[in-house]
Amino acid sequence: MAIAKRAEGFDYIISYHGRTKKPGISYTFYSKISELAANSDILVIACALTDDTKHLVDKDVLDALGPEGILINIGRGPVVDEPALVKALLEKRLGGAGLDVFENEPHVPRELLNMDNVILTPHVGTATWETRRTMDKLVQDNIDAFFAGKPLLTPVV
Repeated sequence: MAIAKRAEGFDYIISYHGRTKKPGISYTFYSKISELAANSDILVIACALTDDTKHLVDKDVLDALGPEGILINIGRGPVVDEPALVKALLEKRLGGAGLDVFENEPHVPRELLNMDNVILTPHVGTATWETRRTMDKLVQDNIDAFFAGKPLLTPVV
């Protein structure tokens, strides 16, 4: 909800999609992402990649967003069906895209590289001082826990 709180400062109308409606959240909830897209100017994707979210944003969602709509993906690349995205942009069925992640990183579809309505960044969405300091602290806390014989905070298995 951090993105929504920031967008409120610009007087955006905030809506969201998820598996379930969040209690205590006043934003409009859509149980189907295609309905959210149809009622949005900008669709921001910031979810994790799971079996359920792979290609969550497909041709139908892109078409619902429409020729004036903008897709922003700062979550995981494979959440967006990249070939469908490229096709929608080429056919002008989607207004534009801002992408920080890609389906087959580090490979970026060539078609996206020269589009005037696409902004690409090299997976640096977390590159803020606050986030990097938090990440550094987490690494240090994990190292300290390891050498103290305690459970790791974020083990990689």
